[in-house]
Amino acid sequence: MAFIRKKQQEQLLQLYSKERFSLLLLNLEEYYFEQHTAHHIQRKGFQNERKIRGSLKICSKSVIFEPDAISQPIIKIPLRDCIKIGKHGENGAHRHFANAKSGGISLIFSQVYFIKEHNIVAPYKIERGKMEYVFELDVSGKVEDVVETLLQLHRASCLDKLGDQTAMITAILQSRLARTSFDKNRFQSVSEKLHMECKAEMVTPLVTNPGHVCITDTNLYFQPLNGYPKPVVRITLQDVRRIYKRRHGLMPLGLEVFCTEDDLCSDIYLKFYDPQDRDDLYFYIATYLEHHVAERTAESYTLQWQRGHLSNYQYLLHLNNLADRSCNDLSQYPVFPWIISDYCSSELDLSNPGTFRDLSKPVGALNKERLERLLTRYQEMPEPKFMYGSHYSSPGYVLFYLVRIAPEYMLCLQNGRFDNADRMFNSIAETWKNCLDGATDFKELIPEFYGDDVSFLVNNLKLDLGKRQGGQMVDDVELPSWAQSPEDFLQKSKDALESNYVSEHLHEWIDLIFGYKQKGSEAVGAHNVFHPLTYEGGVDLNSIEDPDEKVAMLTQILEFGQTPKQLFVTPHPRRITPKFKSLSQTSSHNASIADSPAEESFEDLTEESKTLAWNNIAKLQLHEQHKIHKETVTGIAVSCNGSSVFTTSQDSTLKMFSKQSKMLQRSISFSNMALSSCLLLPGDATVISSSWDNNVYFYSIAFGRRQDTLMGHDDAVSKICWHDNRLYSASWDSTVKVWSAVPAEMTGTKRHQFDMLAELEHDVSVDTISLNAASTLLVSGTKEGTVNIWDLTTATLLQQVPCHSGTVCDTAFSPDSRHVLSTGEDGCVNVIDVQTGMLISSMTSDEPQRCFLWDGNTVLSGSQSGELLVWDLLGGKITERIQGHAGAVTCIWMNEQCSSIITGGEDRQIMFWKLQY
Repeated sequence: MAFIRKKQQEQLLQLYSKERFSLLLLNLEEYYFEQHTAHHIQRKGFQNERKIRGSLKICSKSVIFEPDAISQPIIKIPLRDCIKIGKHGENGAHRHFANAKSGGISLIFSQVYFIKEHNIVAPYKIERGKMEYVFELDVSGKVEDVVETLLQLHRASCLDKLGDQTAMITAILQSRLARTSFDKNRFQSVSEKLHMECKAEMVTPLVTNPGHVCITDTNLYFQPLNGYPKPVVRITLQDVRRIYKRRHGLMPLGLEVFCTEDDLCSDIYLKFYDPQDRDDLYFYIATYLEHHVAERTAESYTLQWQRGHLSNYQYLLHLNNLADRSCNDLSQYPVFPWIISDYCSSELDLSNPGTFRDLSKPVGALNKERLERLLTRYQEMPEPKFMYGSHYSSPGYVLFYLVRIAPEYMLCLQNGRFDNADRMFNSIAETWKNCLDGATDFKELIPEFYGDDVSFLVNNLKLDLGKRQGGQMVDDVELPSWAQSPEDFLQKSKDALESNYVSEHLHEWIDLIFGYKQKGSEAVGAHNVFHPLTYEGGVDLNSIEDPDEKVAMLTQILEFGQTPKQLFVTPHPRRITPKFKSLSQTSSHNASIADSPAEESFEDLTEESKTLAWNNIAKLQLHEQHKIHKETVTGIAVSCNGSSVFTTSQDSTLKMFSKQSKMLQRSISFSNMALSSCLLLPGDATVISSSWDNNVYFYSIAFGRRQDTLMGHDDAVSKICWHDNRLYSASWDSTVKVWSAVPAEMTGTKRHQFDMLAELEHDVSVDTISLNAASTLLVSGTKEGTVNIWDLTTATLLQQVPCHSGTVCDTAFSPDSRHVLSTGEDGCVNVIDVQTGMLISSMTSDEPQRCFLWDGNTVLSGSQSGELLVWDLLGGKITERIQGHAGAVTCIWMNEQCSSIITGGEDRQIMFWKLQY
């Protein structure tokens, strides 16, 4: 997973550089400034004087000496513990160097740390008492400057107020950055053109490293001020796949760059000193990427997840990423849910709902008795109120889980110590029980629990993590009895995450962590209220004038943990889960029963042919075309055997065209007003046309005459639909009406009987309607850009989504009725979740898409210019443009097998298309 990959990169880098030193040896919020080759002189002036060669590193709060010999410990001397700093032999006089010839620096101090002796990662050893160390620089001429620097940093460390310390160190850092600039000799090519240069810090977990950022027409560079861990970091812009603006330290200063599509671990994370620098760099890279990479939103990932193109694991990774969670920021590390609640059984039963945690509740609300105690305290608490005194994600919790692979991070966070052995991550079952019963433990999990690397569960580094009260040493994590090995535990955890139960309920947890139950009254109702400071916007650091208060506030927030950025403000859609097939990742012990051989039904074969057709929709070829109208074609209907094609037009005529003879067989006119749409009734005996004269006309094909007229509206009828003896008519009079239409007998002597069953009222003209497959839902699109979804069983409005600027051109349900797609005059192609009304995808073209067909994943649309466009909704892009009409494509029809398509256009033509594959 992300953290493991980052750790492995650092280990390889240290192996390459043969250094034991890392920035993790520094205190939190400390900077590493410079290093000098030096000798540590032991017993200076005595006969048995000893010199230890190594590197002296000057940091903002400490001096660190790294011996070349790994048998010797790294020495860390906190500057605040220094009593005197000067040149050796000056009797404490710090400022008169002119006549001195010694290259020695003397540090007299009261406390020193010894770290990584024999290169073993272990708690720091501390020696206390007054002592003196002498370091002799190889370049004696630098001694004076180094002593001056140490004295300056020592003064900063000894200031009473933490805010004053921070301000002075920041001033020293900025002065150093101002005196340097990016070394242009580091450009990969002499032909590179510089675009901008600014100061920034490279962010890795727990530490930041200051330096200079430089961007050219081909590369992004970062040059550390201290040259560590390497002189320059280069990112080729052509390799960049994603960039995100980040909050860092609650401020809009971060920028994270990814050269991979799915990996949570970025290639570089930068923190800027000026938000404008961050925004300028973001804009430059985003502009570069605009023509290379499609921008992703939470909603676009939601559509892919709903339709099974993203696993639950992948979707949660993307949501974490979009919500400012980063593996480089432990206060905002990616958060994953506890899924399994059974850690006692010998077998894990993923078919039993009782195996799973209730995903509709936060961890703190899973234990009813504990929740009651917390709510009692909450009611008695003064404002601002919160239910939980700790968060579900914090740096301490992340490293609690990862101590076996990231021990140096834990030592950095906890001042050189591991946690008490009994409080370590010793057992999965114990940890889960404590999260259920503990008074202050509400933590969720991290992505590693659903990844492939078992390192965090196994003490491969043979760390001495202490001895528990029972006498046993802390070693590998104790697994539940249903897991045969760490690999088996991770595999079963992944299977649980991808199970049908979780797929059906994961949206409930997303509502809590990333969605509408994260804040406000919904959060209160869901028992999901944390300390106000953990939420985005919970505190404005710029408004705090006292530097001490500001530093203390920032430290408190970063150590406590932060709530993710809110991504959704309406209920999150459910996942579309297959009824029989398991969604779990492939595994030998969880094979789906649906995989057993069975006879394929005719419906299965039809679905396969439809899928094949839509997969090849871009191979559509024009077969023939005919100009049979005098004005724009508005509607197409085709008989079951495909022999007769009926079309309506703004020239007021209904025409019947023979596909076999390629001749016009009939032309019928009901009035002198335009006809807007047409459809064939079951049995192919009657064709219905809607008209701008406010009427709907029934035409008998067998008798060749108008059979009936429904005068049901006060303005033009824009669209009609039919199902099971019910007619649905939309009109510019702001209504959609539902009619019971008992058909005339075959003799043609009786007329239809029309009874209005429902009237669906709108605020403005309705331009289009469509039914779902079962005719239980209707979607309407209005003149002002609103898409309305109606429940026809109760004639009630389910969703009202204003998602277009201007008229909605066309609407349609997906085959599974989970989504509605709409196109508008604004050129947008929108996908709406039916259950929640959430706009989960929105793509834009440079012209209106007047009509379309879709299968839930791919869209074939007719554009204003006459082209047919193929859209990949999941990929968020147009994949094909097919030349068609000489004017807007205004209507489109497809046969049931999805192999034949007919379009009509403003050029008065109907075009016959076939799939060639």
